[in-house]
Amino acid sequence: MAEALKVGMTHEIERETTEDMSAQKVYPHVPNVYATRAMVGHIEEVCADLVLPYLGEGEQTVGTGMTFKHMAATPLGMKVRFTAKLTKVDGPKLAFEVEGFDEVDKIGEATHYRFIINAEKFNSNVAKKASG
Repeated sequence: MAEALKVGMTHEIERETTEDMSAQKVYPHVPNVYATRAMVGHIEEVCADLVLPYLGEGEQTVGTGMTFKHMAATPLGMKVRFTAKLTKVDGPKLAFEVEGFDEVDKIGEATHYRFIINAEKFNSNVAKKASG
């Protein structure tokens, strides 16, 4: 397990928003802007990226929960930036505070939870579930 993970660690990502990130990809009768589903994915990405260098052999993380606000619309083509801060390490249970910004406004904030797993055991359990 990742002994080096420490509360207070931070990580940041920046992405350019594209048509694939449009809210209209989910439902055509909404504005053609950066989608909530894309923001949630970027929140997961920045947190998983923060942890990745500290995982042991065969370890991965999975998201287990999120409290989230999408606070402002972002036009497609604009860059978005997400900063994650590790706020709790309780064995394999991790908590993060995340803020998101576009080139003009703060666009979102979240508390996100992840869990460190053994990938082989996890994938075996998923395969058993899939086979009935």
